[in-house]
Amino acid sequence: MRQAEAATQRSQDGAQARLTEVARAQAKFTEVYQERCTGAVQRYVDAVKVASEPLRESRARPVTPLDFWRDASAYWLDFTQRSILFWDTLRQRGNNWLEHEKAGKPPLLDFDWEMVADARQFERPANYALVQITPPAGIETDPTHRPFVVIDPRAGHGPGIGGFKQDSQVGVALKAGHPVYCVIFFPEPEPGQTLADVSRAETEFLRIVGERHPKTRKPVVIGNCQGGWASMLIGALEPDLVGPIVINGAPMSYWAGNDGENPMRYAGGMLGGTWPALLASDLGAGTFDGAYLVDNFESLNPANTYFDKYYTLFSKIDTEPERFLEFERWWGGFFLMDRQEIKWIVENLFVGNNLADGDAEWSEGRAFDLRAIRSPIILFASLGDNITPPQQAFNWVADLYPTTEALKANGQVIVGLMHKSVGHLGIFVSGAVAKREHTQIVDLIEYIEHLPPGLYGMQVEEQKTNGSVRYDVLLTERRVEDLQVLQKYGRKDEGPFKVVEKTSEALASAYETFVHPFVAPMVTPAAAKAARALNPQRAQRWAVSDLNPFLWPLKGMADMVRANRAPRDNEGPMAAMEHWMAAVTSASWDFYRDLRDASVENTFFRIYGSASIGMAAEDKEADAEEPIDVRNAPLVKEALSHIEDGDRTKAMVRTALLMMKAGTGRRRLSAMKRARELVGNDIGLLDMPAEVARAIIREQSYIVDFEPVKALLALPKLLRTSEDRRGLLDLLDRVEGRIEANAKQTALLGEIRRLLSDNGTGGKAKALRSR
Repeated sequence: MRQAEAATQRSQDGAQARLTEVARAQAKFTEVYQERCTGAVQRYVDAVKVASEPLRESRARPVTPLDFWRDASAYWLDFTQRSILFWDTLRQRGNNWLEHEKAGKPPLLDFDWEMVADARQFERPANYALVQITPPAGIETDPTHRPFVVIDPRAGHGPGIGGFKQDSQVGVALKAGHPVYCVIFFPEPEPGQTLADVSRAETEFLRIVGERHPKTRKPVVIGNCQGGWASMLIGALEPDLVGPIVINGAPMSYWAGNDGENPMRYAGGMLGGTWPALLASDLGAGTFDGAYLVDNFESLNPANTYFDKYYTLFSKIDTEPERFLEFERWWGGFFLMDRQEIKWIVENLFVGNNLADGDAEWSEGRAFDLRAIRSPIILFASLGDNITPPQQAFNWVADLYPTTEALKANGQVIVGLMHKSVGHLGIFVSGAVAKREHTQIVDLIEYIEHLPPGLYGMQVEEQKTNGSVRYDVLLTERRVEDLQVLQKYGRKDEGPFKVVEKTSEALASAYETFVHPFVAPMVTPAAAKAARALNPQRAQRWAVSDLNPFLWPLKGMADMVRANRAPRDNEGPMAAMEHWMAAVTSASWDFYRDLRDASVENTFFRIYGSASIGMAAEDKEADAEEPIDVRNAPLVKEALSHIEDGDRTKAMVRTALLMMKAGTGRRRLSAMKRARELVGNDIGLLDMPAEVARAIIREQSYIVDFEPVKALLALPKLLRTSEDRRGLLDLLDRVEGRIEANAKQTALLGEIRRLLSDNGTGGKAKALRSR
């Protein structure tokens, strides 16, 4: 009886403790919400003050009535002309959209191409194809250079963003002499197509590229946004087909982000999980309209969506239309997904976050395991990206590898590059980013495969000499634990997303049981097509085009305006008033966005945050797991059993790694190039297949990391002949003085010389053991 009473009391105490914790959490949510609302008000007031300053200066200048009349007359003439040209540009946008639709929405690549393989003809068909880019005039590719394969995102829009202009990922690789391929896709999915079918098709494309270039190293795979995790899936499915993987702005860890900065991560919870995507697919007769995804992107920045981009066009109507129309041609191409595809994506990525956990199944009982990837990986993200924030691009590394040692034990090389300000699309589209970051990434590819396992930070340094600009890359060894710096509040705020996942599963199950059987049969393909045509994303384009008879006079009026263009005085009082109104309008939209995002975040944490408190005990148990001893990892254990085994190449690699370990942990690409020129051929790695070279570097890095003293003392046993020892000493003589070395490295060089000269015996070896 007493035991029962004690158990009841403990239960009551636990319930009371949870209620107290919920009350504290609710109070904290309220406090944070109020702070964010106050901050939004202050930002709005500051923006209005800044916008008003030029207007006050304009009013302070003395203006006669005649001057004001002249300014007003010129302004309104200019305003009228700009209005006509503005609407004519939108008419051209609509006509371009209609032409693109009529042509079947071909890829918007700024390069000629030829189709190599069409996955619609595969045994398991998918609406994907592999095309090879034809180098433009004046550019030749080298057949001995490894090929590049660019995979663009299928997240609402069509393919082509990676080669949207000459200064692009495609253009950079072509200029470096590499054959370039692109993975494109068609507007409509194949019936019954799944994401597994897509991944199989893309792996087959990599197989075909490898067969077309048998004498080169494995293809480099570049994935943009959704194409980034698609590239990782290929690497996990067929590790032997893939060379280095470059993923740009790719969301891999969907729950990650910072409170108050990344509102898109709350969308799954606020919509109730997976079921809205299922409903949208049923209303589309089994297909999901990519225009819904574009709506989500545009809702993140309503100021730009509804005002800024149009005002920029209006205010710069003489120079902006070409850029505006070029981008809108891609932005307005809406592609479809099969119901099973979007269901897998939302369940496993947006809501479930299963990819990093190894729970994303591509067939029953078979999940993608990112630890199976053996190729080096370059991650490119930006602090200015609010669609794929850096936390979502990088946190999967910490999910897979809790420690730096665990990452190294798996033999993985990961390089992270962070841009300070560019937005999501700028990562793939910006010509400046292509010339700077992507050019350096292409240059680094040939060297990254010879890095020892580990996590590296990549920094592009700019050097100006005599008016010209040169770039160099600095690689700095990092620790997985350093990724915590991306999180303001740690990762405790990811707990509520587990509740979202469970809620989503329950609602999706209810939808599939009670709603889907009634809705799906009611929608015919013809009705779904008509509904898609009326989607606001499409309607705003065809409604302002030559399909609209009320706009037929517009072209003639615009031609007349261009022939008689009379720009305004941009410094006059009327122009100042326009600029003020534009700035205040944009700030008002930002104010609305800030209040909306604060309210959504507050609502999300009140609903799911309180519910997640009861799951805290499970999290604590998970955190209490004992760390894994990486010395017992198979690759590490095998390497440590061969400390005294090896040959001249392994001895040279070990020596280089010992020197690196004694260094600062920093490597410059220019220094790596210099070192390769000096000793690359002597070491022998350049003549080996990349996999064999990586295996040697990996093995020796384990030996140097875990047993540095034994690694050093065993060098004479790897150099069995005096000729081999002399060869290494000659190499060290050649390198010394021609590469930067600190005092510790200089001392180590002396120890290696003494050790090899002493044939590994005697007092000097004993002295080494005492270190």
